[in-house]
Amino acid sequence: MKMNGYLYETHMHTSEGSACGQNTGAEMARAYAEHGYAGIIVTDHFFYGNTAADRKLPWSQWVDAFCLGYEHAKAEGGKCGLQVFFGWESGYDGTEFLIYGLDKEWLLAHPEIRDASVEEQFGLIHAGGGIVCHAHPYREASYISEIRLFPKYVDAVEGMNAANYVKGRKADPPCLEYDKRAIAYAEKYHFPMTAGSDQHSTQMLYGGMVFARKLKDIHDFTHAVMAREAVRLLDGSTKVPEEYKSAGRV
Repeated sequence: MKMNGYLYETHMHTSEGSACGQNTGAEMARAYAEHGYAGIIVTDHFFYGNTAADRKLPWSQWVDAFCLGYEHAKAEGGKCGLQVFFGWESGYDGTEFLIYGLDKEWLLAHPEIRDASVEEQFGLIHAGGGIVCHAHPYREASYISEIRLFPKYVDAVEGMNAANYVKGRKADPPCLEYDKRAIAYAEKYHFPMTAGSDQHSTQMLYGGMVFARKLKDIHDFTHAVMAREAVRLLDGSTKVPEEYKSAGRV
């Protein structure tokens, strides 16, 4: 089935930034380019999530280590024509949020984000010009002690997460109901929705968002999300057709 537009991954991890990541940023970038994606957003696990960066490091050194996966993906993307944007996934005892619209320089200048509460995080991210998206809000898994919703402190909801569909991935067991509940939650509060793979390796899950135009940068992405510009959200149930894996168009 043909899907006209530009496909972007909004949720993926690297082995440099996430302890659960199985492939390097460069390897991930090459895989996405080969499978027809126009761009990716690297969202490695943040300080209190499953980060690969040593928490004993001083803040500036920790940020340097945390951003390596993104930087390696960015460098490789430049070689293979893949756009690579920066984000992260913050963690609060299993409740996770995707942060979009800020950069490494912002992190270096705002060490207070490390220990910010969910409410404080929302204020800091907004003050910096970014957005907060609740990742897989209804996922049930061994690392999630309880489902907690924060409608006052998010801008968007990840309505589709392809990892929810794959046996042996984060969901224990995989369950389509998680996405159904997330979509209903977003609709109830009129939140814009995102879709991503929650990809941890180069074994593609085929999640993401399709836009009619090529995005300029991460700020353009946040504006497109809030304006509900996506023409299609992919939940991982459909692979990207081989005949459209060229020039980042699907």
